[in-house]
Amino acid sequence: MRLIRFISVPAIMVTMLCGAVGAQQRGADATAAPPQGAARGRGARGGGGGGRGRGSAFPNLTLTTTAWPDGGWIPLRYTQAGPEISPALQWSTPPAGTASFVLVFHDADSPVNNSTDDLLQWMVWNIPGTATALAQGRPDGFELEDGTRQISVSGSRYRGPGASATGPVHHYVMELYALDTMLDIKVNPQGPQEANPNVQAIRTSIMQAMVGHVRGRAAYFGLFRRPE
Repeated sequence: MRLIRFISVPAIMVTMLCGAVGAQQRGADATAAPPQGAARGRGARGGGGGGRGRGSAFPNLTLTTTAWPDGGWIPLRYTQAGPEISPALQWSTPPAGTASFVLVFHDADSPVNNSTDDLLQWMVWNIPGTATALAQGRPDGFELEDGTRQISVSGSRYRGPGASATGPVHHYVMELYALDTMLDIKVNPQGPQEANPNVQAIRTSIMQAMVGHVRGRAAYFGLFRRPE
């Protein structure tokens, strides 16, 4: 239950308004094994369920990746301990009326500034509504050719998991939202490697702008701790 406590308030607010429960699907086997006993952690239990919540007004999405199994260990290549490549993602056919998608990847075990927010690894918004996937290795840069925009705590790029080898296993959450609108959020573009001082405020603005426009949602989980 600790995972739910750390998910940001805006994300919880969107979920309550929409009545959605994240749809989850297990991916292929991971290429790196977790430390002994890690597979029995909270994330392994949390990633296995999923489905449509009672009273849902729309069909939920299914988000998946072959990079690691849902609730399983995240391989080094997608983390700060490796080349830090963004994973390939796929999702089910979007609901009718979908204009764009928002993807949020965050570390549920890293609260920020004594708040209900946690560490933002990657946020991508204005993904075209016709899309059903993101290719592996998304390029750095604030606004890409297809109109998508991206930020993280480290700039305008994907930031891989980086939990310390001396601490506990961290639980990483990937959330996908289908929206019936594009988002016009004013953001000063950051350099690909330039730390973003306003990342939490930007994240909050985006999540607040999503309220009332969510038409589908999915979630996917992963575990990571740096090797010793």
